[in-house]
Amino acid sequence: MATMNISLPDQMKNWVEESVRTGRYSNASDYMRDLIREDHIRLEQLRLALIEGENSGEAQEFNMAEFIAAKKKSLTL
Repeated sequence: MATMNISLPDQMKNWVEESVRTGRYSNASDYMRDLIREDHIRLEQLRLALIEGENSGEAQEFNMAEFIAAKKKSLTL
């Protein structure tokens, strides 16, 4: 496994150390690996959402005034 050194502001370092102290993570490296995994998942979800949006059809005109009026009407019912 490769080693990577990072610099963190004190507040972030304290946060990582507290996460380890509470037992959520076994060490700082475990914390960083989890963040990277979560980032990969989030980026993949974003990529899939963009593809879904592209495949959803032609864009339609959006009328903000009509949207707001419909929302106000639904709230008064």
